[in-house]
Amino acid sequence: MKWVNKTRKSRANRTDHNCLMWQPISTAPYERDLELAVIDGDGGPHALVFPCRRIPGGWIHAELKKWIDVSPTHWREWVEEL
Repeated sequence: MKWVNKTRKSRANRTDHNCLMWQPISTAPYERDLELAVIDGDGGPHALVFPCRRIPGGWIHAELKKWIDVSPTHWREWVEEL
């Protein structure tokens, strides 16, 4: 699956390429900051612009600690911008 992605600048400088690859949502770890991919209203993939965390029963905005109503399809490690 090919993803159209607006990659943050800091990703280009990373040497750990595994953290850049999208993983199936079923493998998403709990209690770690993640970048999530969702299908937007037009049916195309879209990466959320804020870090998320998987919790039992769903997802939260990692910075605000608030539940978000989202159905992600893929995930990868969240990398802070420099």
